[in-house]
Amino acid sequence: MTSPQTASPQTAGAAPRTTLTRARVLESAVALADRDGLGALTMRSLAKELGIEAMSLYHHVANKEDLLDGVVDLVAAEIQDAVAALEPLPADAPPSAWKPAMRRQILTARSVLLRHPWAPTVLETRKSFSLHVVRYFDSLLALMRRGGFSYDLVHHAMHALGSRALGFSQELFEPDGAAAGSAAGGLPEAGAEDETVAMLEQMAEQVPHLVEMLAEVAHEQPGSTLGWCDDQTEFEFGLDLLLDGLDRLAADGRR
Repeated sequence: MTSPQTASPQTAGAAPRTTLTRARVLESAVALADRDGLGALTMRSLAKELGIEAMSLYHHVANKEDLLDGVVDLVAAEIQDAVAALEPLPADAPPSAWKPAMRRQILTARSVLLRHPWAPTVLETRKSFSLHVVRYFDSLLALMRRGGFSYDLVHHAMHALGSRALGFSQELFEPDGAAAGSAAGGLPEAGAEDETVAMLEQMAEQVPHLVEMLAEVAHEQPGSTLGWCDDQTEFEFGLDLLLDGLDRLAADGRR
């Protein structure tokens, strides 16, 4: 009679080990940056997150720049998936339908970036294009062409929109505390805005209009913030201003 086999140490009560892949490395990098901020995303911290030696990472990412290219590509793919889930314009939609469709698409991209508030900082530093980003921009161009835009006006439009086309915009003023917060995780450090307001109040005689504006305007939506003062209301205001102007140019047949 054959005696029962004893389970090996590798299989007894242990879950099978997940094979390390580039996809898994990049997904873990995004999760780490989401949780602890971009400043915490190092090769050493990522290896610790994955439970491996740092040298093992180099089988899947060549260096830190390759890692950052990869996480940008992953976030861009998430944007593309979110946009693909939107209801497409019907074939018989009037030319004017380009504007609400483009607005919806850009705000959808922004909703993805709000889940990854560190991503704009990385996007601005990339020297190579993610194919997902290129495809996303091509879909915006397609909407403008359906609206009657010439390629010349499309070209001007993309320059005017800049990073806003992807769902974020660069701040005109960004105090040191906010910049440090952005590097750490995309959000300003606590008290940074208060310190800046206090400084401007001391200069009230020299900058009276700035002081009066700051006394009147309050930003109360920290969950929709990708910078010091870039909340959802301000983003949509700027986006609508640009889209309305482009719509008038296209309608006038100037381009």
